[in-house]
Amino acid sequence: MNATAGTRELVRLGARRDRVMLPAWCYLIIALAVGTAYSFKGLYPTPASRLAFAHSFAGNPTFSALTGPTFDLSTIGGLTAWRIGGLGGLLMALFNILVVVRHTRAEEEAGRLELVGAGAVGRYAPLTAGLVLALGTDLVLGLVIGGGLTLVGEPAGDSFVLGFALAVVGAAFAGIAAVTAQLTETSRAATGLAATVLGIAFLLRAVGDSAGTGIQWLSWLSPIGWGQQIRPFAGDRWWVFALPVGLAVLTCWAARALVGRRDLGAGLLPSRPGPATAAHALRSPLALAWRLQRGLLLGWAIALIAVSAVLGTVTQDMLSIVNTNSALTRIISQLGGQAGIANAFLSSVMTLVALLSAIFVVQAVLRLRSEEEALRAEPVLATGVGKVPFAAGHLLVAALGGALLLAISGVAVGLGYGLRTGDVGGQLAAMVGAALVQVPATWVLAGVAITLFGLLPAWTAAGWGAVVVCFAIGELGPSLHPPQWVMDISPFTHVPRLPGGALAGAPIGWLLVVSVALTVVGLVGWRRRDVG
Repeated sequence: MNATAGTRELVRLGARRDRVMLPAWCYLIIALAVGTAYSFKGLYPTPASRLAFAHSFAGNPTFSALTGPTFDLSTIGGLTAWRIGGLGGLLMALFNILVVVRHTRAEEEAGRLELVGAGAVGRYAPLTAGLVLALGTDLVLGLVIGGGLTLVGEPAGDSFVLGFALAVVGAAFAGIAAVTAQLTETSRAATGLAATVLGIAFLLRAVGDSAGTGIQWLSWLSPIGWGQQIRPFAGDRWWVFALPVGLAVLTCWAARALVGRRDLGAGLLPSRPGPATAAHALRSPLALAWRLQRGLLLGWAIALIAVSAVLGTVTQDMLSIVNTNSALTRIISQLGGQAGIANAFLSSVMTLVALLSAIFVVQAVLRLRSEEEALRAEPVLATGVGKVPFAAGHLLVAALGGALLLAISGVAVGLGYGLRTGDVGGQLAAMVGAALVQVPATWVLAGVAITLFGLLPAWTAAGWGAVVVCFAIGELGPSLHPPQWVMDISPFTHVPRLPGGALAGAPIGWLLVVSVALTVVGLVGWRRRDVG
């Protein structure tokens, strides 16, 4: 039998299973690219305004670390490539890691590949199907982003170069994820290992772009840096495409070679056996949920501390840039309420941090569905553990973990801004308060996820759609000016804008009521339906 027999059928099956996740991710990335270009056209309509904006960033290493190098900011396309090059590459990489691991190691871990492999399916078909699905989506994203930027009014050639620059970064990490899926025995370990490589790549790019002439070569060690060094809208470097494409080909070939060197269900890296008996700290549903989620929480805590500290530090620099553009001043004020520009910008920063924290919250709640699909929930529920306590443990970790992430993010922003202004105590208290008022909004998204899990388990992944919608409304809404009812869809729209705004108890109370109601509905549905 052909080693790739059944690949077409597996690709169709994967596309059907991801009919919610794939469109949500595609919408997020496309909206980021095209929406950024559209908003820049309104903010900086003339070359003079764009050059003044570019001059304000010149020589600032912090902004270079966040966004990447500045090649040509005199055009809307150049501004767009600079603004989304780093973030877009990061999102493309994360998307590809999740898709490839989901359709390779996660399927193998759940036992479904063994069942599928008993039919007319070749040994390499699952890996090939996962890569085809990821790389095919990358290709579509590159085409749609290029077409969208062209419709906005940018040159077609450069627009498609930017789209495909993002696509090849994603392709490189699809190959990396394919390799990590062969090395480990669990999808969580495979995702974590690939995410570690992604973190190192982003760090190398940030250090190389923010440093002086001595170590700028570090950015050339990063696939994300390669995507930016293609230089869309700034004298396209076509030869740089060979680096991420070559890495993708090499890693995909390596993954295929590794598939033939291991048994089904096993990883090439040896796994450490656990103790014969469980520790006392694991003898409750909450303790088990904490054990399963603590690594994820730690990873998010480290990432948010770093991001928040940087955002707090650059606030002073951002204020000087904002004050040079009346349109940008108006938009930042809309993001942050009626306070001054400084408080408005800090409020928008906390909204962004809250959206990132919400990703952890939803991810932690959706772990319930993963445990159910992998048949690990059944043995636990076969003991004296009830279905509601089992779910409540994960919900509690998600809720408290999200609150903890926001609290430490507030501390990091407060320290970063306070050290720049000489008011550490005042800014620390203000930013922690601004962070904690965002907690009920993240709990609403947790309620949406548990409701889907309890009532519509096959659509549990749609919880990610809620996160994407909130992210799009929060990041693009103020610049696109949609109807107010569209803005009101996001629970983060109703959060008091702190610091600087009025602390209103009614919106917080209603958000808590909604989150509790959704949670109760989800738990009742989970209690009544069959497991699996």
